[in-house]
Amino acid sequence: MPEAAEAAALFDLPRAASECRIVVAMSGGVDSSVVAALAAASGAETIGITLQLYDYGAATGRKGACCAGDDISDARAVSDRLGIAHYVFDHESAFRGSVVEQFADDYLAGRTPVPCIRCNMGPKFTDLLDMARELGADCLATGHYVRRIAGEDGAELHRAHDPARDQSYFLYGTTDVQLDYLRFPLGGMPKARVRELAAAAGLRNAAKADSQDICFVPDGDYAKIVRSLRPEGGEPGDIVHAETKKVLGRHKGIIHYTVGQRRGLDIGGLAEPLYVLGIDAAERHVLVGPKRMLAVSAARLIETNRIGPLPEGKQLTAKVRSLSKPVPVTLDGPLGDGAETTIRFTDPELGVAPGQAAVIYAGDRVIGGGWIEKTERV
Repeated sequence: MPEAAEAAALFDLPRAASECRIVVAMSGGVDSSVVAALAAASGAETIGITLQLYDYGAATGRKGACCAGDDISDARAVSDRLGIAHYVFDHESAFRGSVVEQFADDYLAGRTPVPCIRCNMGPKFTDLLDMARELGADCLATGHYVRRIAGEDGAELHRAHDPARDQSYFLYGTTDVQLDYLRFPLGGMPKARVRELAAAAGLRNAAKADSQDICFVPDGDYAKIVRSLRPEGGEPGDIVHAETKKVLGRHKGIIHYTVGQRRGLDIGGLAEPLYVLGIDAAERHVLVGPKRMLAVSAARLIETNRIGPLPEGKQLTAKVRSLSKPVPVTLDGPLGDGAETTIRFTDPELGVAPGQAAVIYAGDRVIGGGWIEKTERV
């Protein structure tokens, strides 16, 4: 573990660490456990909080999820090892309503959801921040790989130093008030260093596998979750060519398809490969076409959020999927306070799916973003 002063510097505390209280959001994974270890090493009073969001662990036998079953046990064991207080709060009902049900509804509407963003906007930040403040904490620290940097106009959200670990896409909905209170001490570290710190602290989860992107989906079978909540999503329908309107085949339920998908269409005798271009949920149609028809020139965003002021004279870029590279865009309309706006791509972008988020950057700084409502095809 780093020396106390070095550890304290990672939390940007308002006064001497010995006079501060840090609440750490502990999922049971190695990242949040190391954050707790660093907070304790700083000399600050440290309290771990875990939200129990669901419990599919017993049914699936899968470890490395988040906020359920064995993960809560790991968070408690780490807290005992560090000698810090640890509390578990049952948020399963709230998580189901605000994240899992919304996930199913989005698929039923032909959209491609990002539940991790919904979770960060709801239980993880809104509820945890309220709890941390009620406990009189000076800050709430998490294991996310992003950087919080002090700017001229307040705290700014930046990409992590390690691009392979960067999680800024999932945190674009963070408000200025939340960012002022949040701390992300791992944003400047590679994952290997985090595991070294965990081993040095004797944490039992030092070698634990990373959590899955969609924590509540057993074995990656999201369709099974959606069918259990919205059985109508598994009803078959027609696969229709978007240009010719010709019915090319039948599908096994719109919940199995997303924009840009090529595999699983099971259409034979074609002159060229076809891709999913969109979902007509009302008609239960999967719309397909050649790759060139995936190209879009713009995307309409709703429920937008902005972090800090818009930069002047800087090239903006946007990520339209968590694993995509940022591409140059311009803004056509206001950003933030829930306003609708349009991003226009400098070059045509492929596979932009309604329901995903578009996150806007100026260099490494996160400017904000919104949910993709619809696209304009080239």
